[in-house]
Amino acid sequence: MRSTFLIAACSGLLSYTSPGQDCNTYYFLQKDKTIEMTIYDKKGEPNGKQVYTVSNVNNSGGNTTATVNSEMFSKKGKSIAKGHSEIVCNNGVMMVDMKMQLPQAQQEQFSKADVKADKIYIEYPVNMKAGDKLKDATLDMSIDNSGMKQNVHMVTSDRSVVGKESVTTTAGTWDCFKITYKSKITIKTMGIGMPFNIEGTEWFAPGFGIVKTESKHGGTAITAIK
Repeated sequence: MRSTFLIAACSGLLSYTSPGQDCNTYYFLQKDKTIEMTIYDKKGEPNGKQVYTVSNVNNSGGNTTATVNSEMFSKKGKSIAKGHSEIVCNNGVMMVDMKMQLPQAQQEQFSKADVKADKIYIEYPVNMKAGDKLKDATLDMSIDNSGMKQNVHMVTSDRSVVGKESVTTTAGTWDCFKITYKSKITIKTMGIGMPFNIEGTEWFAPGFGIVKTESKHGGTAITAIK
């Protein structure tokens, strides 16, 4: 499950976005904005939430970069994982830190570990259209989990824009691009690999980010914006 993140009319929240737009229109690039995503289990029942708070927004060399602090809560409201990632916008192209794509179980597992990873971004082009094939992305992480050494290798591929759909949640309505993808995650402990595959779908709204995700393991959806 990912806990993971609109050319959109967003229920009054966002205006039409176009190539070369001001990156400051993105919610994930506005300081002190808070985005709450509900996490759902494979039966579609609420199973917790992920809260993102935007901080440290900087503009430099044509790029806008924001630190996104995240905190995951259990179904009972207990804080179970914290972290931070980056989102970058360059002339309307949104680039999301791949660590935000880690499944819920891995985010919780690694929350108290010493994690080392290069900043790898997955791109959402501003001129996206149905039928497009989007760039693959690969993340490698070294984990020291209380002395237990692990390596995580995640490849997200076969990213296809299959159409546009309207998505409505308690936070609003978005006209989104529907993107299917495949992710292969291999976690090695003491040199022994444990791979697993995810086939998922995400609904991306230009000028905002990922509104909703689904896979056979569960999904997420934005349910509040503050």
